[in-house]
Amino acid sequence: GGKMAARLSGGENRLVSLPLSRIRVIMKSSPEVSSINQDALFLTAKATELFVQYLATYSYKHGRGKEKNALTYSDLSHTAEECETFQFLADILPKKILASKYLKMLEKEKRDGEVGEDEEEEEDEDET
Repeated sequence: GGKMAARLSGGENRLVSLPLSRIRVIMKSSPEVSSINQDALFLTAKATELFVQYLATYSYKHGRGKEKNALTYSDLSHTAEECETFQFLADILPKKILASKYLKMLEKEKRDGEVGEDEEEEEDEDET
């Protein structure tokens, strides 16, 4: 797998478990990025890895994971919702809800929108 390749391909790459080629692709997808220095690539990979570890550890400690000895998606989404540090991930780690519940929410939003409640419309604009 890609993970082992990154670990075994000598030098500093060994210190990172994320695939550097994939990270390079993600970095290059930004229009401002023209070339990527090897050190910058490595540091981005390492920082990402440490961040993911921090997110996982925090979510495990503050979630219900300790009871079950497992880290669940809902632990992660709870962290994104509750912890200020991770709130920027709220869109990426949304709370899981049933499709039927979601459709009801959409219906309600549509109805509220038609009534023309100013407060709710302003909130909606801020979120997008």
